Amino acid sequence: MTCPYKDKKDRMRAVKAAQERDTKMTQQDERKKNIQAYMPSAEKVQAELSKAQSMDDFFGQDGIFAKLFATTLEAMLEAEMSEHLGYERYEAKGRNSGNSRNGRYAKKVRSSSGQMEIDVPRDRQGDFEPQIVKKYESSSNEIEDKIISMYAKGMTTRDIEDHLKDLYGMQVKATTISAITDKVLPLVEAWQSRPLATVYPIIYLDAIYYKLKQGHKIENHAIYIVLAIDLEGHKDVLGHWVGDGEEGASFWLAVVTDLKNRGVEDIFIACVDGLTGFKEAIQSVFPLAEIQRCVIHQIRNSLKYITWKDRKEFSQDLKAIYQAPTREAAEANLATLAEKWGDQYAIAVRSWENNWEDLATMFNYTPEIRRLIYTTNTLEGYHRQLRKVTKNRGAFPSPAAARKLLWLAHQDISKKWTMPIPKWANILNQLAIRFEDRLPM
Repeated sequence: MTCPYKDKKDRMRAVKAAQERDTKMTQQDERKKNIQAYMPSAEKVQAELSKAQSMDDFFGQDGIFAKLFATTLEAMLEAEMSEHLGYERYEAKGRNSGNSRNGRYAKKVRSSSGQMEIDVPRDRQGDFEPQIVKKYESSSNEIEDKIISMYAKGMTTRDIEDHLKDLYGMQVKATTISAITDKVLPLVEAWQSRPLATVYPIIYLDAIYYKLKQGHKIENHAIYIVLAIDLEGHKDVLGHWVGDGEEGASFWLAVVTDLKNRGVEDIFIACVDGLTGFKEAIQSVFPLAEIQRCVIHQIRNSLKYITWKDRKEFSQDLKAIYQAPTREAAEANLATLAEKWGDQYAIAVRSWENNWEDLATMFNYTPEIRRLIYTTNTLEGYHRQLRKVTKNRGAFPSPAAARKLLWLAHQDISKKWTMPIPKWANILNQLAIRFEDRLPM
């Protein structure tokens, strides 16, 4: 029979590892026994349950679940104290040990079972640090998670305050709720400044407007959002930037500069709306990026100058342009539009002619890619989901509050982004051919 160990050192390491596992399991078993020793007996639990006359007796501040939860916490705290001192209550080895139990103090704790009062043990030396309910904590992580979840779904701090009072019978002030949600701010900052991929094939850039308090005024502020499709075909929001007023190309320059500073080296296609100076701002940082102007925005802007009686016919002529199979066919249809409507609606027609180079970028690609880039609807859909969460907000008290809620909403939205863009393998192959020298392999 061959020895499973190469040498004596291997055998000793295996024995030591086995002893450490046994010690750890023994400690875990001892801890379980300690907790069980302080837990209420089955008879006591049954006696509590037998007091219930209706479902209401189980829940709320004085409900059975709250009492049992409090008893369980106290049992776990007593087990922690025994572990801290090194002996059980009333054990002989505790005499003259230098430290011992020194009574208890009352502490109010909030959980989803309601607000309750528990007795926390203390020692004579005062160095016992409970872990299950830490010093100075007044709520369990469970209730904090629930508060943050409700806030992320769009409930205001006042709504959450009323909800907790009605459902759990606990008093949590709106200021406390705000402080709890503020705990995610470091996560927001980390997400906003995280390193990015070096290459993004497609990005969408657009702003969404919210009301922010500035001193004694409430003003509309643009929040700049960049949504990207990465090399694996997954959607990824690269950040939320709170502007200082109306949307402007100068702030977009700061946004794309931030992308560059966070590691982005190249962008293939940037999909944008018709903001003046937008193209120049992007290409000043990413000079090789191709710009696709949103066709839907262009159509909306054109129809503002068309009377109602001609709008349907004009729209059909526009459709012949942007749905043309090739750029040559689209340009021929644009010439037809200019000949037919140029005198009557010169501004609308001239807008298409002046912006044609950026509108026609999509004709360089196959239908699969065209559908992705001819409009910023991908980002508009993301905006709609954000508005569902923020619709109850009259105005944000600060830029940090706006970013906090948008980040929490984003966490929920992005959970569904598990699959790549449909037919992404074919799309990536086409991009690899067109951008052969720029696509990392």
